[in-house]
Amino acid sequence: MTPGTDRRVALVTGGSRGIGRATVLALAGADLRVALCYRADADGAAETVAAVREQGGEALAVAADVADPGALDVAFKEIEATFGPVQVLINNAGVTRDGLLLRMGDDAWADVLRTNLDGAFYAIRRAAPAMVRGRFGRIVNIGSAAGLTGSAGQVNYAAAKAGLVGLTRSVARELASRNVTANLVAPGPIATAMLGGLSDERQDELAKLTPLGRLGTPEEVAAAVAFLCSEAAGYITGAILAVDGGLSMGH
Repeated sequence: MTPGTDRRVALVTGGSRGIGRATVLALAGADLRVALCYRADADGAAETVAAVREQGGEALAVAADVADPGALDVAFKEIEATFGPVQVLINNAGVTRDGLLLRMGDDAWADVLRTNLDGAFYAIRRAAPAMVRGRFGRIVNIGSAAGLTGSAGQVNYAAAKAGLVGLTRSVARELASRNVTANLVAPGPIATAMLGGLSDERQDELAKLTPLGRLGTPEEVAAAVAFLCSEAAGYITGAILAVDGGLSMGH
């Protein structure tokens, strides 16, 4: 597929597994050409691309650390040369370095903020000019229920995800006149590899915290993201859509 075709182009950061992979598949299923960005999981990225192609879609994997604006620019240029300008941007890349406040070092704080918040800013800044010129754009940032409620042992992660709320709503206000929307999806406890690192007992505790009494799936998050990227969601911007089984209700 060459640049200039009618199908829209999407980029999902952190698209090699979990919520990112499910989102890549959902967008490809909605007839978008989808690029996915990964930092280290080349095998997972290749598996995601293969899964898209098996369902008849188009996908491209590019390696870049979203916390490095220079590397991100190179990735964007590769996507633009292959598919055309990015019109749909999903900022999903994220890391955790959990620990109690009194024991958290500077690196643990800075690493999480750089990837989870700075990386989203860099990607939006790089994608926005083409969206503005084309008078169409969909930006969806993947936040967290932790960014709405706080989370003991995750001051860095919760702060970064809370920062995404302000980033999302500021971008929504700045770009609305150019038909570019910006929204945030806030997952709760989702059955991914990240959560799988916890004990079964802890996973059960998290499930019981939600009014629905269970963990969510990556596909449920991806469905919410895909809706916000659709034509039908054109009048939604600056919104927070919680996909958390009711965990953050009222926040």
